[in-house]
Amino acid sequence: LTDYSIILLIKGGNLSGTNTYQELVRKTYGLVGYLILSTLQFLYPFIAMISYNIITGDTLTKVFQRIPGVGPDNVLTDRHFIILLTTIIFTLPISLYRDIAKLGKVSLISLILTIVILIIVMVRTVTFSPQVPKSENAWIFAKSNAVQAVGVMSFAFICNHNSFLIYGSLEEPTLKNWSRVTHVSVSLAVVISVVFAACGYMTFTGYAEGDIFENYCRDDNLATFGRFCYGVTVILTFPLECFVTREVIANVVFHGNLSTVFHIVVTVVIIAVATGVSLVYDCLGIVLELNGVLSATPLVFIIPTACYLKLSKERWNHSDNLISCLILAVGVLVMTVGFVLTILHPQECSHGKEMFYCFPSNASFHNSTLPP
Repeated sequence: LTDYSIILLIKGGNLSGTNTYQELVRKTYGLVGYLILSTLQFLYPFIAMISYNIITGDTLTKVFQRIPGVGPDNVLTDRHFIILLTTIIFTLPISLYRDIAKLGKVSLISLILTIVILIIVMVRTVTFSPQVPKSENAWIFAKSNAVQAVGVMSFAFICNHNSFLIYGSLEEPTLKNWSRVTHVSVSLAVVISVVFAACGYMTFTGYAEGDIFENYCRDDNLATFGRFCYGVTVILTFPLECFVTREVIANVVFHGNLSTVFHIVVTVVIIAVATGVSLVYDCLGIVLELNGVLSATPLVFIIPTACYLKLSKERWNHSDNLISCLILAVGVLVMTVGFVLTILHPQECSHGKEMFYCFPSNASFHNSTLPP
């Protein structure tokens, strides 16, 4: 569905003669649609930036704890200090670039590290899962609140908000080239996500946290290396989201043009506010769920299809129109039901705690059949 909607978005841009998501919606649904989209297009990457900071604080503090001589009271184990440090040294300077194409090499490094992380999670599925007792009803496929997971998956797969930026950065921005790039990218993301999710759940079942590296024990050296790679990956992904939030502000407030001074000021303000929120709030799961159902779902499923249906000159029973109607219906359902279930069944957060199975006596208490 994501793959199809990304291509549909560019088709809509071609039909309307526009080259940004905001221009497409403004031409199709006027000022009201433009403002709704701008709000969602700002909120999604902005909340993503907050979640990335939370992940950075969670993961890198555990990495530094493994350094000899770094105790619990050391400043390197303080998540607030780590978030501020990585923001000042890495994410802010990279986010100050004006051209998104300059992040190409950064994205390649992020992709390579993602593969490394995936291999580590797969290895730990084999070597660590026997030590983790299985939760009750661990292998039931889905429970009544499963729609919440669709929100998280939407969060993971969405790239509609920066599709026009990336489309414009292609050497030959044609629909054929864009379709090929989209198919390869989304297919790779599917494989990585499915393997990651399956291995993570097989290892921890119902004890899985929103941040999977919260589940591994602190003295696990392989997991510590995985945390380091994960933290670097998140730091390198952060600027992509900052580009989008800045572009939305530039389009809505500054009519698309930011002088060098305003470019710096807007970037610093965005990152400062996101960092401030992430310093106060540290539970990742519900952040991903709410951002998924309220921001990602309409950006992926609802708005691209609604725009295409209004712009399309094809017969009503044309395949593109029928599939668009189906995706639109799925989006409305996921957004409505997902929001209600997220409020009724918020994901618990055990931020910063060592899991019970990391202590052999507690693990055997939970499951007396565990091997020694």
